[in-house]
Amino acid sequence: MPHVLPALPWPTSALEPCIDTATMEIHHGRHHQTYVDGLNKALAGSGLEDLPVEALLRRWDDLPATLQGAVRNHGGGHANHSLFWQTMTPGGGTPDAELAASLTRDLGGIEGFRTRWTEAALSRFGSGWAWLCLKPDGHLVIESSANQDSPLMHGHQPLAGLDVWEHAYYLKYQNRRAEYVAAFFQVMDWAAVGQRWRAAVHALG
Repeated sequence: MPHVLPALPWPTSALEPCIDTATMEIHHGRHHQTYVDGLNKALAGSGLEDLPVEALLRRWDDLPATLQGAVRNHGGGHANHSLFWQTMTPGGGTPDAELAASLTRDLGGIEGFRTRWTEAALSRFGSGWAWLCLKPDGHLVIESSANQDSPLMHGHQPLAGLDVWEHAYYLKYQNRRAEYVAAFFQVMDWAAVGQRWRAAVHALG
């Protein structure tokens, strides 16, 4: 089956005033759709059309050279944005006790997380992402990636990501990326992040 644009889990106005309605409409309906269309076009006739995008990214190094660029860019864009929508919610939330304990162990608690996450988002030159990921050893890590690269490409499981491409915030925040990053914490869906974390830990065995 061709890859499809996932529906947003809330109305495009739901994250106001942190993320404005116009940005959500353009970001989801146009930018994300472009990545989906580009991935489907690249995979047509390859025999890989039915693989989930996460599986394509995990085996990126083993793909034919003719597909690597499209999977990295369009597949990464599709996977990254799909996660982005899932880990935001009106009103945000806080980590549950289990996840909070891991944040304390690995990142210095919620404040340590916020500091490192903000640093990753603001230090990324140009377009990219800030990530909270689970490493294969079961520990949490903050990292950033350029463009639409995915942590899946080097064996990390993304739990939450923040899009710092200008299209994610420019209509409201212009060049004030720091304000956008700070606003994100108000809509971060820690319940969804916790669910992803538990599933990822379980998958490690």
